[in-house]
Amino acid sequence: MNDRADTLAQEAASSRVRALPDWADQAPTALLVLADGTVIEGRGAGATGIAVGEVCFNTAMTGYQEILTDPSYAGQIITFTFPHIGNVGTNDEDMESASLAAGGVRGCVLRASITAPSNWRASQHLDVWLKAHGIIAITRIDTRALTALIRENGMPNAAIAHDPDGRFEVEALKREAAAWPGMVGLDLAKDVTAGQSYGWNETEWRWGEGYGRQEAPRFHVVAIDYGLKRNILRDLASAGCRLTVVPATATAQEILERKPDGIFLSNGPGDPAATGIYAVPEIRKLVDSGLPVFGICLGHQMLGLALGGTTAKMHQGHHGANHPVKDFTTEKVEITSMNHGFAVDRESLPATVEETHVSLFDGSNCGLKVKDRPVFSVQYHPEASPGPQDSHYLFTRFVELMQARKRA
Repeated sequence: MNDRADTLAQEAASSRVRALPDWADQAPTALLVLADGTVIEGRGAGATGIAVGEVCFNTAMTGYQEILTDPSYAGQIITFTFPHIGNVGTNDEDMESASLAAGGVRGCVLRASITAPSNWRASQHLDVWLKAHGIIAITRIDTRALTALIRENGMPNAAIAHDPDGRFEVEALKREAAAWPGMVGLDLAKDVTAGQSYGWNETEWRWGEGYGRQEAPRFHVVAIDYGLKRNILRDLASAGCRLTVVPATATAQEILERKPDGIFLSNGPGDPAATGIYAVPEIRKLVDSGLPVFGICLGHQMLGLALGGTTAKMHQGHHGANHPVKDFTTEKVEITSMNHGFAVDRESLPATVEETHVSLFDGSNCGLKVKDRPVFSVQYHPEASPGPQDSHYLFTRFVELMQARKRA
């Protein structure tokens, strides 16, 4: 590492205790051990035990429950840059995993201790909720230093451990962190996808009403579940769709036999090239069917692969609800919610594919469409759960494509 990275690593390893004197004379009850051997001490919360994963940071100021239940975070340990996580509690309505369980996140890193909830929708303390969902948390951490370390050196593999008695086998944790293979080559969609097909008609949440029901759908959409979020389904239902959700391993023949008006490729975790081994050939057949196809996140990446492009691991990824994206189809800039560690390489896309969106943070690809077919996708999350609602127009765009095909 260079001098800057060395300094950050030293800060990540030591500054937390000096900066947080209220527990400096106590033994740590949680550790975050990075693959390079850095040991970060803190106070434990949530579940006890040990978990291993990739450490990323999320810059959203709200929506921590939605983030923690997003299946796209499977295999990851989330560092929240916003310091007050837990102050609005948790509830049964803000779960994003379609299975109603936690989305596969391995752990979370927090700056402040979890406080009692103060929100009218809260039904459970975050610490209790974390325990119930088996998520390990480490608190009282200098998350600014850890975030700077990730920005400098990339997302590290790590082991997170919580023991209320403070008994840790540090060398064993170092070995576990170093031995974890990392995200490249991991097919995690199979771990979070639906076990069987099911229907969906729940619509968006409204103030004073809660969630509604789609009782007069105009279109039938088959959504392939690579780790989808419930609010995506709600937005599609609110746009006039009846949803049939199928597992990630569903074949194109099985999907087309359901006679859909459109196909949705969902978000999800892991390496798109690994999941693409079985998913990409089926996506190609769906594109060739002539039906409208709409992809988000992992679905966007695998659509890029199906169209002849390639994907690559990102240095620090994009995780947060404040990412500016330029939409070349409207010439507007929208603020988006993102969660991905891989990206489509625009230079690999064939001439038949047009780049439609680009990140204004780093210039990476954020959207594409096929020039002669009703097929498009975006890298970010237009369902805004959590996040801004600038991108809701994409669901309307998908519906308009299905409507145009019905009229043809």
